[in-house]
Amino acid sequence: MTTTIATSSQPSQSTAPALSKAEAAKKAKAEAASKAAADAAAKKAAADAKAEAAKKAAAEAKAAADAKARAARTAAQENAVRAAEDYLLFAPFSRKGLIQQLSSSAGDGYALKDATFAVDSLHINYNEQATKAAKNYLAMTHFSHSGLVEQLSSDAGDGYTREQAEYGVSHAGL
Repeated sequence: MTTTIATSSQPSQSTAPALSKAEAAKKAKAEAASKAAADAAAKKAAADAKAEAAKKAAAEAKAAADAKARAARTAAQENAVRAAEDYLLFAPFSRKGLIQQLSSSAGDGYALKDATFAVDSLHINYNEQATKAAKNYLAMTHFSHSGLVEQLSSDAGDGYTREQAEYGVSHAGL
């Protein structure tokens, strides 16, 4: 008597659900990662929008404050502001040097109060001004680092603060 054992090419039912569970877990993991990435992108977009709105509000507030300050200026102050802006177009100045230029009888002759108001209202980057001044000096003649710092910061020189002079000289390449 011969016994025949039937074989099936179909996987057993116990293997099929295991593959489905693995595929389902993989799919769920991918969906969770995709959702997390989308949530992170949405949070970043919201934060960026909030930062941009704050930046815009600050710019608008500054513009309004500047407009109000301009409206409150006297004619002498407004003229001193324009003169200071003109000077800065062609030469670098320290705060002290620009106030002296505007208020000196050999300069523009504005009242010290008006000259100071004008200079302080412009929000000048004096580190940048010191760098330009240092580059101008180096284009004309030779200086050591310490000599140029002294020239820029001395009362007889340009009148920058020591820190501004150091910054300018360093950023001019010395």
